[in-house]
Amino acid sequence: MTRPTSLLNLGPLQQLRAGRLPERVLRLLAGLWCYGLAAALMIEGALGAAPWDVFHLGVSGRAPLSFGAVMVITSVAVLLAWIPLRQMPGLGTIANSLLLGPFADIHLALLPTPADLWLRTLFMLAGVVACAFATALYIGAQLGPGPRDGLMTGLTRRSGWPLRRVRTLIELGVLAAGMLLGGTVGVGTVAFAFGVGPLTQWFLRGLVVRLEPPASAEPREATG
Repeated sequence: MTRPTSLLNLGPLQQLRAGRLPERVLRLLAGLWCYGLAAALMIEGALGAAPWDVFHLGVSGRAPLSFGAVMVITSVAVLLAWIPLRQMPGLGTIANSLLLGPFADIHLALLPTPADLWLRTLFMLAGVVACAFATALYIGAQLGPGPRDGLMTGLTRRSGWPLRRVRTLIELGVLAAGMLLGGTVGVGTVAFAFGVGPLTQWFLRGLVVRLEPPASAEPREATG
């Protein structure tokens, strides 16, 4: 039998029928919980958030909404953009949209706000590593991409541009919007931009759930 070594391009029903579903759902939920922790660590470190979180922070600073509520609203808005791109959400997509925000709010309520620079730096670095681990864990469950990943892959398919270019343009756009709204930008933003992709690829080596591909499924590269 073939032992796939990469992520598979599975449709929503194929994702559910591909086997090892209870394990994959647990990995998905654990990854989303850890991602909420990662976002909270970087925010409490106050040395710069991830580009999308800079936007979420900017909006939450201007509206009577928590950081997590803004994450959920943004995810739903991004999912609506999938419609003209003809993207199909999976279980992981829906869980990502609805759970990341509440998980982030829970961790923000539990984590202290460090005063010392060394501890804030530790929070920031831990946040980058935790984000990469969490991303690999929930993507490796092979239950569908998150809303933002799906937007990038959908635009890549429709435009014919390289994924890296599309991702860069989207993240620069949301980063600029977040900065205008007052989101926190700093060395942590740079560390995230350069570190999370390679770290995610490294973690994926051991965290992709090995599945037997249906005849119609093609291996795909991780977006990282």
